[in-house]
This record gives sequence, C-alpha cells and structure tokens, in this order.
Amino acid sequence: MKIGRLILPFLAAVIAVAGLAAVHPAFADDDGKRGAGGGAVPENAAYKQECSSCHFLYMPGFLPGRSWEAIIKGSDKHFGENLGLDDKAKEELSAFLTANAAEKSGLEWSPKILKGIGADTPGRITEVPYIKKEHGKIKAAVFKRPAIGSFSNCGACHPKGGQGGFDEDAVSIPK
Repeated sequence: MKIGRLILPFLAAVIAVAGLAAVHPAFADDDGKRGAGGGAVPENAAYKQECSSCHFLYMPGFLPGRSWEAIIKGSDKHFGENLGLDDKAKEELSAFLTANAAEKSGLEWSPKILKGIGADTPGRITEVPYIKKEHGKIKAAVFKRPAIGSFSNCGACHPKGGQGGFDEDAVSIPK
C-alpha cells in the first residue's frame, strides 16, 4: 500500500511536467515561438525582408523543399515580378526555406501536405491539395471580398498566421 501512495504523486508530477513542456514557451523549439500544429515558427531576416514587403510571410512548412527551390530559382518571374535577388540572397533564402520545408518543419500539417502533393512540385501554396481541402467549404465569392482579395491572402482570415496560428479557432473571416 505504501508503494501505491508514493507512485501516484510521482506519476502526477511526471504528467504535470510533461503537460507544461508541451505548452510552455521555455520548452518550445529554437526561438520559443510555437504555432498551431506544434511547430516553431522559423525566422530569418532575409526571408522577412525580401518576402514580407509584398505579401504574407508564408510558413516554409506549407511547401516541400523542391517547391521552394523552384520558386527561388524562378525569382526573376515570381508571379509576374522580377524580385531582383542577387545570388547571395537566392542562396540564403533557398537554404532557409528548404531547411524549414514540409519535409523538415515538424508542423502537424506537413505530413498531410506531403501526402497530398506526392511527387508534384506545386508553385503556390494555394495549389496544395491539403490547403485546398481545408478551405473547400468556403465559397469562392468569400475570397473576392475587398478585405480578402484572393485565396492567397492568408493573413486576411488568419490574423495569427504569422505566428503559426492557423487552427480553425483562430480564423476570422472579414465581411
């Protein structure tokens, strides 16, 4: 009986510490930022500077490395724009994006993203079958609202997306 009384408090303490480790920032990956999906939100100064000046800063784990490599390689015709990246910037961006791509990100969605993509190399996050499925119940007209503009404007409905907040309870669809 004495052993049972000693084991129960010990097990309770182990469970409490494990629970704390799962949610407390001190136990988060690398930079202390946890997004929905349990992965750290990776940061890179070059990525932020070069990419967020024009659009929402997409999480690298939403595409496989081969897609990011193709996007950087084709940066002279990035959705109709020449990004004007020099070789050093291309190298740094490619290294960062592929190091944090779906194959390596640790996001809970990444395996689902990779499974849906298969051997394809999507050039846009909006082409990813898993992303399309998650947004499938939303009518096309919603994405055309002035406050949203298009399906690629993630930040319009995911205000916490820049911190990894993509769970349904963090969605706020503008009228």
